[in-house]
Amino acid sequence: MQSRLLLLGTPGGPGGPAARRVRLLLRQVVRGRPGGDGRRSEVRLLHAGAGAETGDTVNIGDVSYKLKTPKSPELVPQNYISDSLAQSVVQHLRWIMQKDLLGQDVFLIGPPGPLRRSIAMQYLELTRREVEYIALSRDTTETDLKQRREIRAGTAFYIDQCAVRAATEGRTLVLEGLEKAERNVLPVLNNLLENREMQLDDGRFLMSAERYDKLLQDHTKAELDAWKIVRVSENFRVIALGLPVPRYSGNPLDPPLRSRFQARDIYYLPFKDQLKLLYSIGANVSAEKVSQLLSFATTLCSQESSTLGLPEFPLDSLPAAVQILDSFPMMSLKHAIHWLYPYTILLGPEGKMAVEDVLKRFELQDSRSSLLPKEIVRVDRIPDSHISQASVTVRVAEKEVTIKVPAGSRSSRQPCTSERFIQTLSHKQLLAEMMLSHMVKDICLIGGKGCGKTVIAKHFADTLGYNIEPIMLYQDMTARDLLQQRYTLPNGDTAWRSSPLVNAAREGKLVLLDGIHRVNAGTLAVLQRLIHDRELSLYDGSRLLREDRYMRLKEELQMSDEQLQKRSIFPVHPSFRIIALAEPPVVGSTTQQWLGPEFLTMFFFHYMKPLVKSEEIQVIKEMVPNIPQEAVDKLLSFTHKLRETQDPTAQSLAASLSTRQLLRISRRLSHYPNENLHSAVTKACLSRFLPSLARSALEKNLADTSIEINTDNNREPELEDYKCEVVSGSLRIGTVSAPICNAHEKMKVPDVLFYDNIQHMMVMEDMLKDFLLGEHLLLVGNQGVGKNKIVDRFLHLLNRPREYIQLHRDTTVQTLTLQPSVKDGLIVYEDSPLVKAVKLGHVLVVDEADKAPTNVTCILKTLVENGEMILADGRRIVANSANVHGRENVIVIHPDFRMIVLANRPGFPFLGNDFFGTLGDIFSCHAVDNPKPHSELEMLRQYGPNVPEPVLQKLVAAFGELRSLADQGIINYPYSTREVVNIVKHLQKFPTEGLSSVVKNVFDFDSYNDDMREILVNTLHKYGIPIGAKPTSVQLAKELPLPEQTFMGYWTIGQSRNGMQKLLCPAETHHIDIKGPALINIQEYPIERHEGRSQTFTEECASWRLPLDEINIICDIATSHENEENMLYVVTCNPVSLYFMNMAGKNGYFVDFFDLFPRTASGIWHPFVTVAPLGNPLKGQVVLHEQQSNVILLLDTTSRALRRLILPSQEAAPKKPSWWNKEETETYKMCKEFSHKNWLVFYKEKGNNLTVLDVLEGRTHTISLPIELKTVFLVAEDKWLLVESKTNQKYLLTKPAYVDSENSGVCQLYVLKEEAPSTGFGVTQVTDLSVPHKISSDQLSSENLSSAVGQKIASPNRILSDENNYATVIIGFPDLMSPNEIYSWKRPSTLHKSRVPDTAFYGGRKKSGTPKQSNCVTLIDTNQIIRILPPGEVPLKDIYPKDVTPPLTCGYIEVTDLQSKKLRYIPIPRSDSLSPYTTWLSTISDTDALLAEWGNGGVVTVDAGGRIRLWETGLEHLQRSLMEWRNMIGQDDRHVQITIDRDSGEDVSSPKHGKEDPDNAPHVGGNTWAGGTGGRDTAGLGGKGGPYRLDAGHTVYQVSEAEKDAVPEEVKRAAREMAQKAFQQRLKEIQMSEYDATTYERFSGAVRRQVHSLRIILDNLQARGKERQWLRHQAIGELDDAKIIDGLTGEKAIYKRRGELDPQLGSPQEKPKRLRLVVDVSGSMYRFNGVDGRLQRSMEAVCMVMEAFENYEEKFKYDIAGHSGDGYNIDLVPINKIPKDNKQRLEILKTMHAHAQFCMSGDHTLEGTEHAIKDIVKEEADEYFVIVLSDANLSRYGIHPARLAQILTSNPQVNAFAIFIGSLGDQATRLQRTLPAGRSFIAMDTKDIPQILQQIFTSTMLSSI
Repeated sequence: MQSRLLLLGTPGGPGGPAARRVRLLLRQVVRGRPGGDGRRSEVRLLHAGAGAETGDTVNIGDVSYKLKTPKSPELVPQNYISDSLAQSVVQHLRWIMQKDLLGQDVFLIGPPGPLRRSIAMQYLELTRREVEYIALSRDTTETDLKQRREIRAGTAFYIDQCAVRAATEGRTLVLEGLEKAERNVLPVLNNLLENREMQLDDGRFLMSAERYDKLLQDHTKAELDAWKIVRVSENFRVIALGLPVPRYSGNPLDPPLRSRFQARDIYYLPFKDQLKLLYSIGANVSAEKVSQLLSFATTLCSQESSTLGLPEFPLDSLPAAVQILDSFPMMSLKHAIHWLYPYTILLGPEGKMAVEDVLKRFELQDSRSSLLPKEIVRVDRIPDSHISQASVTVRVAEKEVTIKVPAGSRSSRQPCTSERFIQTLSHKQLLAEMMLSHMVKDICLIGGKGCGKTVIAKHFADTLGYNIEPIMLYQDMTARDLLQQRYTLPNGDTAWRSSPLVNAAREGKLVLLDGIHRVNAGTLAVLQRLIHDRELSLYDGSRLLREDRYMRLKEELQMSDEQLQKRSIFPVHPSFRIIALAEPPVVGSTTQQWLGPEFLTMFFFHYMKPLVKSEEIQVIKEMVPNIPQEAVDKLLSFTHKLRETQDPTAQSLAASLSTRQLLRISRRLSHYPNENLHSAVTKACLSRFLPSLARSALEKNLADTSIEINTDNNREPELEDYKCEVVSGSLRIGTVSAPICNAHEKMKVPDVLFYDNIQHMMVMEDMLKDFLLGEHLLLVGNQGVGKNKIVDRFLHLLNRPREYIQLHRDTTVQTLTLQPSVKDGLIVYEDSPLVKAVKLGHVLVVDEADKAPTNVTCILKTLVENGEMILADGRRIVANSANVHGRENVIVIHPDFRMIVLANRPGFPFLGNDFFGTLGDIFSCHAVDNPKPHSELEMLRQYGPNVPEPVLQKLVAAFGELRSLADQGIINYPYSTREVVNIVKHLQKFPTEGLSSVVKNVFDFDSYNDDMREILVNTLHKYGIPIGAKPTSVQLAKELPLPEQTFMGYWTIGQSRNGMQKLLCPAETHHIDIKGPALINIQEYPIERHEGRSQTFTEECASWRLPLDEINIICDIATSHENEENMLYVVTCNPVSLYFMNMAGKNGYFVDFFDLFPRTASGIWHPFVTVAPLGNPLKGQVVLHEQQSNVILLLDTTSRALRRLILPSQEAAPKKPSWWNKEETETYKMCKEFSHKNWLVFYKEKGNNLTVLDVLEGRTHTISLPIELKTVFLVAEDKWLLVESKTNQKYLLTKPAYVDSENSGVCQLYVLKEEAPSTGFGVTQVTDLSVPHKISSDQLSSENLSSAVGQKIASPNRILSDENNYATVIIGFPDLMSPNEIYSWKRPSTLHKSRVPDTAFYGGRKKSGTPKQSNCVTLIDTNQIIRILPPGEVPLKDIYPKDVTPPLTCGYIEVTDLQSKKLRYIPIPRSDSLSPYTTWLSTISDTDALLAEWGNGGVVTVDAGGRIRLWETGLEHLQRSLMEWRNMIGQDDRHVQITIDRDSGEDVSSPKHGKEDPDNAPHVGGNTWAGGTGGRDTAGLGGKGGPYRLDAGHTVYQVSEAEKDAVPEEVKRAAREMAQKAFQQRLKEIQMSEYDATTYERFSGAVRRQVHSLRIILDNLQARGKERQWLRHQAIGELDDAKIIDGLTGEKAIYKRRGELDPQLGSPQEKPKRLRLVVDVSGSMYRFNGVDGRLQRSMEAVCMVMEAFENYEEKFKYDIAGHSGDGYNIDLVPINKIPKDNKQRLEILKTMHAHAQFCMSGDHTLEGTEHAIKDIVKEEADEYFVIVLSDANLSRYGIHPARLAQILTSNPQVNAFAIFIGSLGDQATRLQRTLPAGRSFIAMDTKDIPQILQQIFTSTMLSSI
């Protein structure tokens, strides 16, 4: 046999095709001279005889291999060997050949890229071996490797899969991606690899060739076949390709598996081989450029760069890039690098820096940006070629270059004609760049959501005439979904249906892989070979080959296409291309950093930048031509401002304002131009549900861009404006109308009970606007706010049929689209509501959208956006019916189809998936909120027409407060309207049940959470819902009997001592001077009103506090009662100010008169101001009068005008300087009994004239008197009682009813004589004349008078009170001139005389003078005199039992009730704070409270601390209230029986009272006696049909409530002792003294609630992080729909179950979040701690942080530093020494305290902040937080706030927050304006600090876990 050496020089010898092929391989190996030189390996082919193929030998260097003829030549790889083999590749081939000869399996390991696969294929091509290729993915199961069952003719057969086929046929098995397979799949191959043995499922057994051949010597082949033993061919080899794990992500190799392979490291080609290759490709590119490019790439693949954490540069893509540069040599290299390695979006700041440095190093930083492709000039089809190609002309740098690119089968459009596509410069440039990439490789387009990626891709496809195949990727997509799915044929056989992707590859379409960032990298691995080599092996055994390889095969086997198709081999169409669309990777995130080294090798990357402002304006203007210009400008400047900031909160807001969303807003504005931009933006960002920080940032940015809330219509919208009505086939809601659809399926139109309320109507109007614009709607809201109701009502009005689908945790893509089921052995698919709605044009309501995983719901995007969707059974949904032409299996989307999606709001406590975040911008979003109180009340009235109105109001108010607490994050559960409606429905049906027991139906959920319960109970009590009260807990004041009345004698009018009847007093009239008006500032403040009767029923109805400082002193209180409105006025002095409010309202008002009444310097002058409210027509105006300077001010509270009235009698006599004779200050008094008639009387004490001021006419009348005045009582409009100064003699002054100015009328003065009743014997007692404290200015009604005096009588009368009598009635006074009888109820001892100096208040000093306020009120309607007494004047021993110590009070309200002849003393609780000015206080009133009347049945008091209390004193009022209160509580303790009513046949006769039993013996039943306890028709307790309940007083033996509730005392004691012991034990363990424990408790207790709620949130987040995932391919669990056919065929692993998903291997470890708290421990903190407790609060904040994060150290690492004058970084809690127990925590708090006490003064806030921000990032962490607590009075230290702002935002990675503790004036708020939004907080009340911290944690830290 003659051997011949084939060398290059040899002219073609006779050899067959193989020889011809090998000849091509050898061109480079042998360098021109025969034999080569000894060191080189060479490939030689030796063969015997001409045309013989067997026996050919391949030599590689010194290793030779004998070729065999392949059985299936179509399985031999073709066309892999290139013309010139690099030497390094030859070395690899030689090594593989050695292993092959040894019969060993090899593992080629190396970096990602196609090189390893191509070497394996080259080797197999060289040795003519058949290949079985399988790409492993995480979905590969053992059936994919061994055997799979298929059904043929009703029987299940086993079909061998790749591993078995390879083993039996002697092929080579190529396993690619071993690191992708799940852990326990590959061990099935272990025995096959080691011993070449394997047990198969169909009973056969594979046995190695040697053993089989041995057996064959003893047995026949037939026997072995009968034993089902199959021989494994000796030629079977395995080549495994894998990445090295740990360096790359994936599963590490199983040790037993690893030991069975021989490994070879196939690194990138050596530099010079690579360089040579690139030179050969890029002949036009300068060599220098190429070597720079390669050097750059190699640097980024070095060990050093991977330690920096840079992903490796995809060297394998370099040839493609050079190919582009070959056509465009002038293009900038940096740009090409960007396409291969998009480092700007891939790396963090450090990585970017590193890459930029390398670029500089290799001089690739060219600044000439002109060298970019500018635009596509034109596209022409190349007509003659059989492959569709187009020549495209691209303009680059003023030149036009024409290139050939693959094109689609349709005729191409010119670039500029596409409809609805707006060409902007950047878009043109992007398209031109994509065209260049398209020439050589597949493209990945990266851009934020809603920035137009899909539009660009579509336009690109149109330009080249491609048909598009959109494929939406989702997270749990499997490799099967990508390539082939199983289905059943009509005869029940199972078969495989190619996926759209595979069909597109065969037909040459352009595939859009939308959302490639979502798919698991392990799944995408199956596409690598398709992308790199255009080859694919499918599940049914068919293979797709690249066009040239297919042609080559055809030529070699001389077969036609049909024959090859029979062997299931298909070509991939040369025009086939993929465009992947993705969102940018999140730098540094563990989950969303999808762009890894493997991925980089697959595509060219183009980053689609967000549009610049000008382009975006252009796009919006062209898409929406008639949009108002101003709106666009504002909107875009706002959006771009958000996009450009560094602040992460602002950027997350910007994400929801994508171009798509802006277009939606613009479309809406163009249709409804008068709409408000502010609401449009807040709607798009869903600002209602943003965390508080983000919301404030949004509001601030909106205000900066002057987008204001609509202010022109301040009025409340009325339901009238939003009526909905259906008129002649069209529906109108508010201002919008829409046609009503004519529904075929009437039963699918929802019909729901719906009560219109204004807020829901507004939402519906809004929805209708968007609905008419063709939008799909998304409604987001808390639970129970009526989302479903609104939608059902909306569809009902529109008459649209609805399909309803509810999502949940286990929703999969299959359940959303089609439900497979088996019928007669065939798979049939049921349409889901989604598909039905699409077909029939119904409205699809998707409920609970946030419960489903977002990767499932995102398939809705393709449907909404692209209008395309592929279903599991091969049908597809298409929007545009023009695209259908003759395609079968197409469902056209009905034009009426709409989607309305309902979701709960994102974030805690719903912890759903953030549906809004992922898909929010494809829908038009509407935030649905609970109705406003007003509309909620309206609605509840309709649900409960018989529920009393006050109950509804209380409910609405309480729930409103609870919701605002939930919004602030204080409570976790957002109470909704649904709960209130349920309560009202219950009350409506069972009116006797008490409100307080019914609300428990909602609140019992929280009954075990103590903190929560406390907040709830406080809130409910505040609004007077007596939850937890018992009907027995009534604590009204004890009634004491009034002493018997005594007849005191007569008052006679007119007989004066000197016999003179009457004196005439002249009067003169003047006009008054008015100074002013001056506008004055009225501040509004909210009122925290607390209903008093929450726990127990007392006289006190409600209370609230005025925001007083402790130095304010209350002078006077007055009320005005006009048409149902009670206004309350309170005046304080020091400084003088007025507080006024509507007593039913929510807000109070405050006016400061500090500038008008300055305190005099010497501090002598104590201003004392009284107040008189005026009546109609001067309603809302008040007169203020200062007693010493006689200043009279008139304040109009509505127009805010202040005028000073100057009375003519105020002569400008210079006042004597009075600092030596303090006592002689003059005092002017104002009488205001008739101020509601708009006239007042002024007089000077010891003066001798009266001035009447008529405010309405602006005149005064001055009456001169012959006496010196002490006091004046206006007992009627025309009769006044005067008391003379020294003698206390009383006079009656009558004046003409109207003093005319012409006739300056004369007043008459009568002397009043008080005569004691004659005691006989002519002796008259001389009575000491007493001065009344108060005389009523109106008379008692005759019934009241009769019951008071105890005889039937009708007469004018007055009622008065003085220091000797509880009450005095004067009958006949002041109208009758005859002697007036006087009846009195005398006190046992006179007030003020027996007075014990009360040392507690007044320091034991004897008081001079009487107080200025008498604190006495007469209530005519209820026949009562009410006054406040100091505790010393009250008979405490009568009120309280012996062993009870009286409570601390600021006085008692003494109620003298003349109706029931009783006395009551009601204690007024002690005020919260006490003024330091006790002596001044004591001159005002003898108690710490002032009194005024309230309405006609009660009084209002205000104490020195500013707490206002309303008291009901009238008996009828109290009884009525008690009834209502009892009804609200309900009778819980009724004895309930279970009875079954049998119809007794005796009918109920008409109800009657029954006979009274004279003996009143107990009766049961019998229909006779009244007062029985069971029976029919008669009145009694229980029974059937009686008219009313009657209790004849028989004792009912029930355990009393108190006894039931009482736990035996010894049990309680034992429990207490047990707790105490455990506490002692704990203290002993941590060596803490009891004193220390109580100290610590002081701090810990203050923040317990915040700690608790923070920990709840942390727990929930941890739980959410551990949510279990679906594990597929399980042998037990629930049936996996996707594997239903596999189930038919009898496979086992067809189930899925929930389980803990192991973190993806190689995915970076989750790093903790890092927090540093920087607290101020400077001297000022200690100094001002006494003022506002700031140090205390800071210590509480530190305590809170330490307690809240205990045991969460792996998630949150924190440390605490301090700053003070001593330095800026004082370590309080170092990061490695976290305190473990209370003792250690207390040590830290003590350190803080001591430091603040002893440190130097000075402020280091800035340095401390700066240091913390710089220092914290040195450590690796997931997120960084710095929170600074400071009382920085920045201006005091000359620090500019801008400097602080700059520091806070100095590092975008660090979220820095500053909390300022209380400051002077509005300094803090001014400061906050200059700081970035949401970064600074002001704690005016230091109690807020823990609250603010909690807010920061919840809205930032926790948002991103």
